[in-house]
Amino acid sequence: MKEFNITDRESGQRFDKYLKKILREAPDSFIYKMLRKKNITLNNSKATGKEHIEKGDIVKIFFTDETFEKFSGNTKASTLVKDDLNVIYEDKDIIIINKPQGMLSQKAKPGDISANELIVSHLLKRGELKEVDLRSFTPAVVHRLDRNTTGALAGGKSNRGLAFLSELFRERSIHKFYHCIVKGRVQQKREIHGYLFKDEKTNKVSISTNEIPGSEFIQTKYEPLKVGSELTLLQVELITGKPHQIRAHLAAEGHPIIGDNKYGDNEINHRYSGILKTHSLMLHSRELVFPENDGYFSYLSGESFVAPKPDSFVRLEQLI
Repeated sequence: MKEFNITDRESGQRFDKYLKKILREAPDSFIYKMLRKKNITLNNSKATGKEHIEKGDIVKIFFTDETFEKFSGNTKASTLVKDDLNVIYEDKDIIIINKPQGMLSQKAKPGDISANELIVSHLLKRGELKEVDLRSFTPAVVHRLDRNTTGALAGGKSNRGLAFLSELFRERSIHKFYHCIVKGRVQQKREIHGYLFKDEKTNKVSISTNEIPGSEFIQTKYEPLKVGSELTLLQVELITGKPHQIRAHLAAEGHPIIGDNKYGDNEINHRYSGILKTHSLMLHSRELVFPENDGYFSYLSGESFVAPKPDSFVRLEQLI
């Protein structure tokens, strides 16, 4: 028999979802059969799996050690990596980091080290997370920034935090503001609309004014903060959040982001990379603003978290 005490980090999720993490190799039908036969109990009582588990609940699994090991799978221990996270804000449920250029938000292939692995390593080293906890919950970011985009990236440290943040980003109720430096003089505040189509083979998107099969509607707001002779510092608010949206949408408007090798202007990119001695993409996730809410996370209502800009961005901004 195996006994598990539900921690605060695991609380809030459905019981069957928790069991599918603990018994990752077991078919769903097997888990529900074990629930019906009371070979799996919640607080010493029969359960259906639809219950929401809370801190202090006791889960008992009446399997032999061999059966449990068979269905739990071999949980590979996490590899501790260098903890070089730049943390903007952190509490027991959520974490917001300032992502540097080059860091992946999530793995692209098995061997990658992404923000997710760095966050797990950060929590393991501080003793906030134990290897055994990773059987039933893994901290993770809830949105993505392109590899060369810098700035504020939010993740959940608990199931409660992950669910809360995921809902905010899914419902678009959290406000996301970016700063970028673009080619040309932009002198008016605008809200632009279009349709984005992604070519999976080339990992590149195209923007059209009319809907085409497979495209998605996008909205982008921007306003100039500083206008120079050939460059403009923009603040951009993402209304929708699609892959490469800001980069492709601004390029389609004739204002590509400096340092963008995929959608940008090669001549101006080359010129400014020579001046700055860097090939940085001048796109930065500057600020996350939480909406008003009266639930468990009411303490975050209206809170704003700002990510300091990288040195290369600041240096180019000073040239505008």
